[in-house]
Amino acid sequence: MASHRRPRQPSRARVYVFTTAAATAVALSAQPGAWADPKPSVDDVKAQVDGLNQQVEAASEKYDGANEHAAQLRLQAAQLQDQVARTQQQVTDLESGLAAVAGDQYRNDGIDPAVQVMLDSDPQSYLAQTASMQMATTSEADALKSLLGEQRKLDQEKKEAADTLAELDRTTQELNSAKTDVQSKLAAAQQLLGSLSAADRAAVTADDRASRGDTRTPVGLPQAGGYAGSAVQYALSRLGDYYVWGATGATTFDCSGLMQWSYARAGVSLPRTSQEQATVGTAVPGLAQAQPGDLVIYGNDAHHVGMYIGNGKVVHAPHTGDVVRVADAASIGPIKTIRRV
Repeated sequence: MASHRRPRQPSRARVYVFTTAAATAVALSAQPGAWADPKPSVDDVKAQVDGLNQQVEAASEKYDGANEHAAQLRLQAAQLQDQVARTQQQVTDLESGLAAVAGDQYRNDGIDPAVQVMLDSDPQSYLAQTASMQMATTSEADALKSLLGEQRKLDQEKKEAADTLAELDRTTQELNSAKTDVQSKLAAAQQLLGSLSAADRAAVTADDRASRGDTRTPVGLPQAGGYAGSAVQYALSRLGDYYVWGATGATTFDCSGLMQWSYARAGVSLPRTSQEQATVGTAVPGLAQAQPGDLVIYGNDAHHVGMYIGNGKVVHAPHTGDVVRVADAASIGPIKTIRRV
């Protein structure tokens, strides 16, 4: 006799396991490269590393600007706090003087001047004192006016000091954020390079190694005089020095730090960042009109700067892992502006 028992149903636990496994499989199959990511090519890694280096430069210039602003704010805050302390002392002195006058008035209050003349053994002396009291009253009014003025000044200085300290706090947060941004992008670049074989890594960094090995000053450069010519010579004297973000010399530099250091030695003060340097002096129409000493600013965000030295070349500090070197001006990237200092 045939059995008509119902087939056994899978347990809820088994149904849940199957359902979860199926969902996971679908989710993974929907992700490109979920099962096995293709190994990136050397060119892909080089492009990514170059892009990260540009981002590092932009973050580094932001850090430089925030660092300089923070230094200015710290100095300003210290000066304001000193002024607040001096004004507070002036207010205290004026209050003490007025308190003494008020005490004298309180002690003599309620006595009619005519009675005081009769009671005084020396009426002429009292009259002289009365004249002195009138003068004192005038002086008191002047002192009170001075006190009110000093109190208003003190309140304003306290507000300025508080505002400056608040701005310093915001700038410090921006500074720390930019520093973290630089460090994270540097770490990402190193991680990319570390994922390559030794041979592929060598291929990616070949340009940097070549630049570190060739730090000769090009021959046949046009001679330039004045402070611009001096700045060019100072910049060329640092060929081979390592790029370090945030550095302004004398043996390590970032891009804008090299420009600032070189021109400072020539007696000219430049602002700290490439973005600020992109606004100095006068604009030059293009490379064809560039002269030695001109600042060549790169990128829409003005994240990089080099110094034109003639013959279509610039001297610059490229990025982390590289050194101060000479390059074709047009090979570095899109030029935003050229500035004659």
